[in-house]
Amino acid sequence: MRLRKLEIKDAPYMLEWMHDSDVIRYMKKDFSAMTIEDCASFIKSCGDEHENIHRAIVNDNDEYLGTVSLKNINNTRKDAEFAITIRKCAMGTGVSSYGIKNIIKYGFENIGLESIYWYVSKENIRAIKFYDKNGYKRATLDKLFKTFEYTDKLIKSYVWYQVLK
Repeated sequence: MRLRKLEIKDAPYMLEWMHDSDVIRYMKKDFSAMTIEDCASFIKSCGDEHENIHRAIVNDNDEYLGTVSLKNINNTRKDAEFAITIRKCAMGTGVSSYGIKNIIKYGFENIGLESIYWYVSKENIRAIKFYDKNGYKRATLDKLFKTFEYTDKLIKSYVWYQVLK
């Protein structure tokens, strides 16, 4: 397994997870109406890495298994929001652990981040169990949100995680 930049050839595999109700069930955004053209357009837009970095997680045959991202990179606060999406066929295979570990390492070592955070729907028990089981710490909300502009509703609707350098 390895991380690499997204490529146009990944678009059909991205569309696969976007149309898989089991994968997108707890996501804030509804991907079900996305098209192959939308996927290709997104991939093409990933060249500018000032605010967002998206990487494909691929197997030894260079087949796309999922996307791992650092979004909303803030160089002043030295933080970014983490996101991951994995194709159903890759769930339970170690792909998520690999992707998370390596994008966090990239953020700390290559971008100079000091904090990476993310949130999970309280209904997404599978994801919460995964993060808890793998030792990711839930964020101390009062410290995490001192400098963020999230609504109380958003903060209270999710389980928040944070990794510090």
